Amino acid sequence: MSSNVSIPSTSEEKSKSLAVAKPIEELLLVIFIHGFKGTDTTFAEFPERLQHLLTETIPGIKAECMVFPAYETKGDLDKAVVRFADWLTTLTVEREVSAGLGSGSAKVVICGHSMGGLLAADSLREFVNTRPDKKAPLWPKIIACIAYDTPYLGINPFVVKNTVTKVAEYASAATTIGSAITGAFAGFTAQKAAQPATPAAPAAESLWSKWAPTAYAVGGAVLAGAAAGGAYYKKDDLTQGFTWATDHMKYVGNLWDEATLEKRLVDLVEIEKEHGVTFRVLYTVLPPKLPTFLTSRTFVVLPKYSSPAKNHFVAANNNIAENEVEGHTGMFSASTNDGYYQLGLTTAGLIRNALAMSRGQKPSLSKRSSSKSSPRPSPARSPTEKGKSKLS
Repeated sequence: MSSNVSIPSTSEEKSKSLAVAKPIEELLLVIFIHGFKGTDTTFAEFPERLQHLLTETIPGIKAECMVFPAYETKGDLDKAVVRFADWLTTLTVEREVSAGLGSGSAKVVICGHSMGGLLAADSLREFVNTRPDKKAPLWPKIIACIAYDTPYLGINPFVVKNTVTKVAEYASAATTIGSAITGAFAGFTAQKAAQPATPAAPAAESLWSKWAPTAYAVGGAVLAGAAAGGAYYKKDDLTQGFTWATDHMKYVGNLWDEATLEKRLVDLVEIEKEHGVTFRVLYTVLPPKLPTFLTSRTFVVLPKYSSPAKNHFVAANNNIAENEVEGHTGMFSASTNDGYYQLGLTTAGLIRNALAMSRGQKPSLSKRSSSKSSPRPSPARSPTEKGKSKLS
C-alpha cells in the first residue's frame, strides 16, 4: 500500500524535517552619549569593538551599539533630556517593530561620557518618573546606565588648578603665536595679538587680573569657559572668546548646583534598587608621579566612603596620560589610555550582568564587572569643602 508521506531515511534528513524556525534573537541596544563639546567621534571605535565583544560572548542576542547624534551642549540640560528621550523612544519602537517583537522586548543600555553621563542619568530618571503609575514597567526597558568619568559630584579641584595654570601660560604667549588663546579671560582677538609686543604683554597681564576676580565672583562661570572651552575640548582651536563661553555657561552650570548633584546620585542608587537598572561610573585614575604627585589622581570627585554610591564607582586605570584632563578626554583610545582594552572588558561585563538580571538570572561575580575590582585612590575633597570646582 502506497503512501504520500515521506519518511526521512537519515539522521540528517530527520533534523531537517524537525527543524523549526530559529527564535528571534533578543535585542540589546547600547547607546553612547558624548559630553560637553563632544562629537560623534568622541568614542572612536569603542562602540564597534564593544558590539563585537557582546555578540561573541552573549549567546542569543542581537547587539547594536550606536552613538546619539551630536547635540548642542548649551542651555538647559532639561531640553537635552527631552531631545534624547524622544530620540531613544523612536529608536526603540523602530527596532522592536522591525524585529517583530512586542513592546519592552528590546533591552537598552545608556552610556555617557563626562557630562553625557548627566544626560543619561536624567533621561533615566525622567523615564522612571513619567510612568503612568508606580506599578507600570519601565519603557524603554533600560537595564543599565554606565557613565565614563562623569562628574556626578563635580570635578576634582586640582584639575582646574592645573588647567588655569596652563591657560595663564597660553595668555602670556599669545603675542608670540598671534592668536586669542585666552579670549574668555583676556578678551584678546587676533587683531590685538598682532599689535607691537611691548604694550601687548602687560595688557595680557592686566586683563587677566581684571577677569580673574569676576570668574570667582560668579562661581567660576568664566573659568568654566576658559578651562572647559579653551584648554579642554577646544585645545586645538583656542580662539573661542567670551561670547562662546557665556553661550555654554548654562549647560556647564549644571555642575555648580551641589544639591542637585547629590540628589541625582541618590536617585540613581535608588533606581537600581527599585527597578534593577545597573548604575556604574567608570572613573579615570592616574598613578602617583613623583616628585610632583604623591598620590593617585582622578578627574572627578569621588563619593565619601560612607556614601551609598561608593560601590557604584569603579576605577579605570590609565598609566600613560600626562594629566587628569588628558586621561579624561583620551579614555577611548589605546594610544592615550593603556587601560583601553580593560575598559571594554569591564563595560562588557557590566552589560552581561545587567542582561542576566533582566532575565531573572544570577549575575556573574567576575572581577571585571565587580564594582570592588579596582582599588580606590585617595578620595578627592568632599563636595562641601571650600574651593571645590564643579566645572565641566
